[in-house]
Amino acid sequence: MDRDAFFGRGWVKFPAEPATLRWAEAAAPAALATLDDPDLRAAWLRCNGTWFAGVNALANDRDGAIAGAGVPPLSGAAVDFVAKELGLAGFAWDRAQISICFPGYPAQGGEESDAAFRYRRDRDAAHIDGLQRDAARRRKPNESHGFILGLALNLAGAGAAPFVVYEGSHQIMRRALTDRLAGIAPEKWRDQDVTDAYIAARREAFETCPRVEIPARPGEAYLAHRLCLHGVAPWASNAPGDMRMIAYFRPDPYPGEPPDWWLTRE
Repeated sequence: MDRDAFFGRGWVKFPAEPATLRWAEAAAPAALATLDDPDLRAAWLRCNGTWFAGVNALANDRDGAIAGAGVPPLSGAAVDFVAKELGLAGFAWDRAQISICFPGYPAQGGEESDAAFRYRRDRDAAHIDGLQRDAARRRKPNESHGFILGLALNLAGAGAAPFVVYEGSHQIMRRALTDRLAGIAPEKWRDQDVTDAYIAARREAFETCPRVEIPARPGEAYLAHRLCLHGVAPWASNAPGDMRMIAYFRPDPYPGEPPDWWLTRE
């Protein structure tokens, strides 16, 4: 059932379990400490102070552990699913993103244009990972991630800026990008401007795919397909709590390899 959900909808959520809870409880103090690092705050505090993006801010090792902080290696049902159903094992876990949202998210900060802020507020800043913008703000497929793993690190209300997915959007994105890159050697994909195909596919996903919010509690985990359109919902005005903290992992299972697997693998 989990496999059908993941490949059909583009995401799956795993119930709370001891292994995941142990990791979350041990990692939470180290994650929170990233917010107090002045260099990390300067780099990642966004949206007028309502979001700490924290990309690769957690100092975990290739197993997801932080030995000096008592954080164990990643384990549990989600990790087992990655190995068994996605066929990915033996790779190095990337340093986790520590995403922390506060009440009022999103507020417009100086780093965002009016249009970008409206997209964040009204469309969850929805995107797929791996398409980086160049100096001309054109998108190219120059990163490859195997999946997105989200691990809640604190208790927060369901409306406290949860993760959002657009169900089935991974199939739309796969089709659009495959068509755009047809006939081009995978070694050259990273230089290709796929902006127009991506924007058209994103529009189709907004029109046809269910938008689903995925709140989570410590001990729970969720996986999103690498091509799934996803983002973060605004903090609901009635959501309790003063903070929402999530660790996201996006490892590259084939570092240095041409990214054809990124589109061709299920």
